[in-house]
Amino acid sequence: MSQPKEYEGREATVTFEPRRCLHAAECVRGLPQVFDLDRRPWVQPDGAAADRVAEVVRRCPSGALRYRLSDGAAEEPDRPTTVSRTVAGQLVMRGDLDIRTAHGDRHETRVTLCGCGASGNEPYCDHSGPCAER
Repeated sequence: MSQPKEYEGREATVTFEPRRCLHAAECVRGLPQVFDLDRRPWVQPDGAAADRVAEVVRRCPSGALRYRLSDGAAEEPDRPTTVSRTVAGQLVMRGDLDIRTAHGDRHETRVTLCGCGASGNEPYCDHSGPCAER
């Protein structure tokens, strides 16, 4: 599993795990002044208020983006936990999740899990299997 990249701001730190990104583009549509693929670094947490950054990060369905506020607060899991299946077969989960991977157990609040068994990043979906064709 690749190491997340960390982008530190004054009031919020955003972490990004590239292998988990499914390019839903919730971030770039939600806060283009913070998330801009044409700029380096592409994540600039000080481009908006920390509560807005946190709100947009929570829209990321794969969990590739996460945040931590300067006061130490991190994302609270949704309660109750929800699980839904996309038309392509992935499982989209939100809640207090413990995910078992080949690299060890991970605590998550948002994930999109592979539904076809062809992901190169199991159990996370990476659109490398039949789900990419739908």
